Amino acid sequence: MQRTADAVIVGGGVHGASLAFHLASRGLRPLVLEATTVASGATGRSSGLVRMHYDLEAEARLAWASFPWFRNWRELVGGGDCGFVRTGFLQLEERDHEERLRSNVAMHQRLGIPSLLVTADDVARLAPAFSTADFAIAAYEPESGYADPSATTAGFLAGARERGASLVQGCRVTGVTSTGGRVSGVESSQGPVAAPIVVDAAGVRAGSVARLVGLELPIETWRHDTAFVLRPGGPLTRHPTVIDDINAMYFRPEGGELTLVGLEDDAAIGGEPEDGPGAPAADFPERVVDRICRRIPGLAEGRLQSTQRGIDGLTPDQRPILGPAAGGPNGFYLACGFSGTGFKIAPAVGAAMAELIVDGSSTTVDLAPFGMERFTEGRLLRGRLERPIWR
Repeated sequence: MQRTADAVIVGGGVHGASLAFHLASRGLRPLVLEATTVASGATGRSSGLVRMHYDLEAEARLAWASFPWFRNWRELVGGGDCGFVRTGFLQLEERDHEERLRSNVAMHQRLGIPSLLVTADDVARLAPAFSTADFAIAAYEPESGYADPSATTAGFLAGARERGASLVQGCRVTGVTSTGGRVSGVESSQGPVAAPIVVDAAGVRAGSVARLVGLELPIETWRHDTAFVLRPGGPLTRHPTVIDDINAMYFRPEGGELTLVGLEDDAAIGGEPEDGPGAPAADFPERVVDRICRRIPGLAEGRLQSTQRGIDGLTPDQRPILGPAAGGPNGFYLACGFSGTGFKIAPAVGAAMAELIVDGSSTTVDLAPFGMERFTEGRLLRGRLERPIWR
């Protein structure tokens, strides 16, 4: 017997899971098809930052609308735990970018985000182990922190299944069927599924899924290295979550003894998605230790514990593609191209995509700026800092 669903979601990462939860909460019976295992792609290697500091208002709105889900997980989702840890968040910028940083914070405050400007002396009090000589002001979000991406995905999927959704792992989508210009279902390694809606949330493999309906997505494969550093203790036992654009890195605590560090330059771009993330670059350990010790000199007494590499899909403006697939069959939607920064916005993206699918428009946050057509129309999304995130 052919399986049926109200919607097929291709991809069992955090975005597929969030969308399944929100569609099921609206009374639909979505089916998530995951080619390998849940959260095995970009989600499983995500650094999990939860912050609202974006230099593009549309993204800041998505992050702000997502934040209550992390803070109020049990109330909004039910069982499980997203692993949210409140650490506070700092955005550090070069002195030449101070005015744009002020503008960013003003935009965040207008949206209602609890963000404020602090001085270098304030940062020294918040994080005594930090070197603060190379900046004068910073943006500070006292309520922000980080969460567990795999636990968040599992929690959304558990909530979705309680509401009528289904999940099949180890199931690769091999075709998308359509009738009269409208989606009618998918072919898969575990048989056909009839459904009037198909959503491509396949992460780094989103391009290959889109080709099944004749679409070429402007997405490259992007690989990103991170490290875990064992802190030596004492005043280094606690510190905020930080994006340090002066040193082209970000870092956050991981439990009581570790610091997770990622670099924002020299990422590996290109290559085949099917090759997986691979191993970190040979010079990454030396580079990451040098970089984190510039900001936290005392970590020179720590120890590099491990490194890992993640993988995601990167768009030309490093912002996601959300909404109906321009040029594809009716009922085919895209939720992909998150370019390494998609975890924290997943709750709101799922809610807004569900609204778009069920109601015809998104009200949680307007997703129109993220439409695929922006690439052919030459209106790439640019933030206040006017420079790429990954460089």
